[in-house]
Amino acid sequence: MKRFPIAVQLYTLRDQTAADFPGTLREVARMGYDGVEFAGYGGLGAGELKSLLEGLGLRCAGAHEGIERLEQALDEVIAFHRELGNRYVVVPWLGEDRWGGPDGWRKVGKQLGEFGGRLREAGLHLCYHNHSFEFQRFDGEYGLDILYASAPADALQAELDTYWVKHGGEDPIAYIERYAGRIPLIHLKDMAAGEDRAFAEVGEGILDIPGIFRAAENAGTEWIIVEQDVCQRPPLESVQLSLENLRKMGLA
Repeated sequence: MKRFPIAVQLYTLRDQTAADFPGTLREVARMGYDGVEFAGYGGLGAGELKSLLEGLGLRCAGAHEGIERLEQALDEVIAFHRELGNRYVVVPWLGEDRWGGPDGWRKVGKQLGEFGGRLREAGLHLCYHNHSFEFQRFDGEYGLDILYASAPADALQAELDTYWVKHGGEDPIAYIERYAGRIPLIHLKDMAAGEDRAFAEVGEGILDIPGIFRAAENAGTEWIIVEQDVCQRPPLESVQLSLENLRKMGLA
């Protein structure tokens, strides 16, 4: 099986980065992660971040930027990520005021496609990160599918979140297969057994992790990104356990 580069989404370590941004990245590098995905920049500029990553032997797998930022300062976003050396700009969330129904999904999909076209001209790529609210049906079609159908595939790609696809009632592997060729980034997030469907460290839950990797290989995915929204143990321990479990499975 392909050996994917493995990153960690820094939202998982948000409290740690707030206290010591460089030190937290140093811990991530020590664990053996290949890269990070940003959800905030610790007050550092693009050049400073690039130097920090290079000094630690880490790569930038992507970065989350709110849609409001794209609306208000797209040229600044492009300049920042080109300087950083990041290829993937990811919209991580859409408030219900943005969609609300099928026409809303079409409208925001078209808007994201326009932003993605601008990013593509600059050598960057725009992705959308799903949760489970996108798995509401409208005349038999999920909001997520309406969104992607409303934008060209090369202008709007997917950062598919495995936990949230499962939470939405669908099979993550099937969804990776559905959007093969359009999923450069996968958020690898596990779900604990039980009715509460709690977040779990990768390999500690019910998702078919090797199957997800096989599907990702066939889909042309570039990065596997470990994320855990809420951790039951110290977050640094959680992301280390996730990586250790991937190693035990021969996937990292």
